[in-house]
Amino acid sequence: RTGAYDFIERPFDVVALVSKVGRALDKRKLVLDNRRLKTELANRAGIASRLIGNSPAFQALRDEIVNVGSTDATVLIHGDTGTGKEVVARALHECSRRSKARFVAINCGALSENLIDSELFGHEAGAFTDAKQRRIGLIEYAKGGTLFLDEIESMPIGLQVKLLRMLQERLVTRLGSNEEIKVDIRLIAATKADLLDAAKRREFREDLYFRLGVAELRIPSLNNRREDIPLLFEYFAQEFSNVYQRPVSSL
Repeated sequence: RTGAYDFIERPFDVVALVSKVGRALDKRKLVLDNRRLKTELANRAGIASRLIGNSPAFQALRDEIVNVGSTDATVLIHGDTGTGKEVVARALHECSRRSKARFVAINCGALSENLIDSELFGHEAGAFTDAKQRRIGLIEYAKGGTLFLDEIESMPIGLQVKLLRMLQERLVTRLGSNEEIKVDIRLIAATKADLLDAAKRREFREDLYFRLGVAELRIPSLNNRREDIPLLFEYFAQEFSNVYQRPVSSL
């Protein structure tokens, strides 16, 4: 009545004990499977409203997001410009145990080497000209949550070394400081380039590629899911109808 599955009086029969333990394990497995399926169904329902498309390729992607999202694995997302890499990254975050914590995104291609170093790792006051006060880097800021690095192929080689060490040691050091700070984050990166080809050209570190690609997701282009185009058109037409307060014209 208070949670025990069963009880056995002593002296007990070994065969009866093994039988009861087996039944208890089977029941426990059913309970856990039921919980897992309910979580997956809830996640799929949430993802379907964010990732629009009914094509087999996109349905497979949504299933992969639910499967990988529930782990803490580092994920590398491949996709052409405009295919929704950040949307996929947010979906992974929302499926994870970190969903209540921050989702922090940065585009590596939009900042200079010095600026992205400071943005990611932070700095102490006086670390460089105009550094008038301490700044917490985005890696620290994402504590307990998810850090998303878009256009990872644009990250300078020198900074790739620091990122690799952070992934290995889970430690960061602010610019101008010797103190190592422990961090607990999940890292998701995205690229539109072939990082292995970039590694052969010595434009990207191969060891970092393998560290980032613990799990890899590939977003299909519209060319590979043409049947989703009318659905996407309807979605965006309705979205901008709400923004601009104008009726949607029929196709």
